[in-house]
Amino acid sequence: MENSANTDGGLRERKRAATRAAITAIARKLTAERGLNGYTVDEVCSEAGISRRTFFNYFPAKEDAIIGHADDELPHEVIDEFIAGGQSSPPGIISPTLLQDLVTLSLKLSENMAASEEDTRQLIGVIKKEPQLILRIIGATEQREAEFAKDVALREGVAPDHPVVQMAVVLLGNIARRSSLAYFSEGNTRPYRELLLENISAARRLFSQEFQEPAPAEGRP
Repeated sequence: MENSANTDGGLRERKRAATRAAITAIARKLTAERGLNGYTVDEVCSEAGISRRTFFNYFPAKEDAIIGHADDELPHEVIDEFIAGGQSSPPGIISPTLLQDLVTLSLKLSENMAASEEDTRQLIGVIKKEPQLILRIIGATEQREAEFAKDVALREGVAPDHPVVQMAVVLLGNIARRSSLAYFSEGNTRPYRELLLENISAARRLFSQEFQEPAPAEGRP
């Protein structure tokens, strides 16, 4: 029988995640409509049905609410399954299924896209309205990629700065972003899955080509 304390803790965390997501959705909507200075934290609180104290328990400022919380984007059960996929490979040896499992992970995460499409479109509207926020968004993306690198490293039994781990995170992250831009572009009719797999296949074709390391320039070691 499941421990009641674990059940209560899980329920509290789900409620916290739902509140965080609601705050972010409202902040993005208001920013896209009015600009960052066109509304107050009190208005966000009123729409979300929370107090100012609750808002600041979740986010230190409106800008942070707009960007959102990293934990709300990566479901723990999906990440746990991805990490477990490397158990058949000895620690320190890159597993032969890493690429396949990264693609599978990307597709599983994209399954939630239908539910979050409006939020994503609002974020695009926010960037158009307040382009200065792009630097904060880039910073948050880099932080999330660093956290994900730790998950990949844990799966593979290597350090987070292992070159394969770093390249896996950078390449898959950029492929996913490129696919998302195409998916949300005006007039697009293709599903995200198709765009993602097309871009991954293109990258695989490129990196499967024969490569010879260029000789160093004369006079250089």
